[in-house]
Amino acid sequence: MKKFINANIYGDTGSTEILVEDGKFSAVGKDLGDADEVVDLEGKLVLPPYVDPHLHLDYIFSGLGEGNANVSGTLFEGIQRWSDNKKTLTEEKVRERALEGIRKEVSHGVQYIRTHVDVTDPELTGMKALLKLREELKDIVTLQLVAFPQEGFFRYEGGEELVRKALDMGADVVGGIPHFEISYEHGVESLKRIVDLALEYDVMIDIHCDENDDPNSRFLEVLNALVMEKDYGEKTTASHTCSFGAVENSYANKMMGLFKASKINFISCPTENAHLQGRGDNYPKRRGLTRVKELLENGNTVAFAQDSIADYWYPLGNGNMMNILDNGIHLAHYTHIDEINKALDLITFNGAAVMRIDEDYGGYGIEAGKPANFIVLDAYDAYEAVRERAEVLASVRSGEYIFKREVRKNEIENEFLKG
Repeated sequence: MKKFINANIYGDTGSTEILVEDGKFSAVGKDLGDADEVVDLEGKLVLPPYVDPHLHLDYIFSGLGEGNANVSGTLFEGIQRWSDNKKTLTEEKVRERALEGIRKEVSHGVQYIRTHVDVTDPELTGMKALLKLREELKDIVTLQLVAFPQEGFFRYEGGEELVRKALDMGADVVGGIPHFEISYEHGVESLKRIVDLALEYDVMIDIHCDENDDPNSRFLEVLNALVMEKDYGEKTTASHTCSFGAVENSYANKMMGLFKASKINFISCPTENAHLQGRGDNYPKRRGLTRVKELLENGNTVAFAQDSIADYWYPLGNGNMMNILDNGIHLAHYTHIDEINKALDLITFNGAAVMRIDEDYGGYGIEAGKPANFIVLDAYDAYEAVRERAEVLASVRSGEYIFKREVRKNEIENEFLKG
């Protein structure tokens, strides 16, 4: 039995101690009694692990090297470059890229990743590689795999059959990209088929939805209507929804009521979409963010995600969710002090809700009976953590350290003060 003392637990001001036994939290509170091992956390902020609910592990580092730059910086050039270059992709290459991306994310405190895996490939190369990694790495990181038809459910010949095959292989989520289909009608029909597949296989839905600046793009409305009819909103996520940030308020206000009724989830990828969107604008330039603040106020679950790491769509990224959070709250004007104090939800609890970790993966959060998974930040409260972009000092999985780092920030500051 192990006891962690002097913990500042995010969202739990009444508890300072954590008791871990057999890989689970056995108690959380004060004065919890004796233990075989006692770890003093010295007042540092403790919270559940970071969650990255939208990442493309099979694409990582594909954008590096001579001739691989996305010259226009647009979504559609990225898709074309990936289509041209994935023809020589091997399972070993996907594994190598994915492992490097996972290492980066885990080193920054992430323990849960939803990754979209391109299945518009007759060999399903990426899905084969990621299914193996999901099992191999389950003691370190939880991988949730989306059967994602990057080149279109209908637009890619045999796309629908490949999505189904990936679900038969064990994909956890069904995905889609209706705005990339060849017509609005094709996009709508793809959503209908995807919802039917989700119901048939009893899996979650995560759609790349309206990832453009067109205020007339309406696939979010269609998706919401379909899952609202089936009472499937809580198991459905609309990712990106960039165009919803560009629509007029009268339309947005109508949709907010429908989103509240359906309980649909949203994922925003602040850094990548700020990079991709607005490329056709002069000024003012749209920044690609959905209505994050308004959706949160509406009662919908909204999470932030990395999306890409040095691929054809985004030349940066390193899996540091604190960087994603910092960019996202600025772009969303989510910077009132009360908002800052709960902003960590956007990369922890909200992402966990989107992935249904509490329901389907044994539990999420620092509570008795749940898996003893948590991280320790180099900060004493949530405000300091967000303002300082605090480093992750330790990541604990099933009560055991994945890694542990020495405190460095205060040492550097103290040396400076000594003159």
